[in-house]
Amino acid sequence: MGNSIVQLMQSRVSSPRLTEPAPDKGVMERVYRCALRAPDHMMLRPWRYLIIESSMRAALGDIFAGSAVKQDASMKPHQVEKFRAMPMRAPMMVIAISENITHPKVPVEEQVISCGAGVAYMLLALQAEGFGGVWRTGPLAENSYLKTALDIAAHETLVGFLYIGTPCGELKPVPETDLDTHFKPWQPPAQ
Repeated sequence: MGNSIVQLMQSRVSSPRLTEPAPDKGVMERVYRCALRAPDHMMLRPWRYLIIESSMRAALGDIFAGSAVKQDASMKPHQVEKFRAMPMRAPMMVIAISENITHPKVPVEEQVISCGAGVAYMLLALQAEGFGGVWRTGPLAENSYLKTALDIAAHETLVGFLYIGTPCGELKPVPETDLDTHFKPWQPPAQ
């Protein structure tokens, strides 16, 4: 098993074009269980995830469009429609939220990272199950009107929008990166 998970991680790619079908309930339960295994200092479970599928995508699109207009009243109609169409990019979405619980040993940043790790685990699990996903943020993740409409408290962080479905078209492989560019032995400072 250890080797297969390493191979899966090294071959992980985002799936920007997604179509029907979305994973069924059994697959998604396994995917969600993976998210709940993210590193979690003090076992705070500082995450929550909103699931959007079927007709709820159109309702979310209306909320996206309305929130964007409230943020920028000068927005052109074609720009508004782009926001309205966002949830229709995939048959399913999961919105990841870090609850940012006050704790003396666990800073908020660590909780946000933990939620992000949960999203990454979901992407890996989706790919392992034969499905795909793409994680997006953009200006809506910081839009206070959207956060209010989705009942996300001011102290919480909208970590991202995970679009889920069946990959459509050929996936682009991620080019290999030179390890030495990112991993360097630490040297103590000269005395």
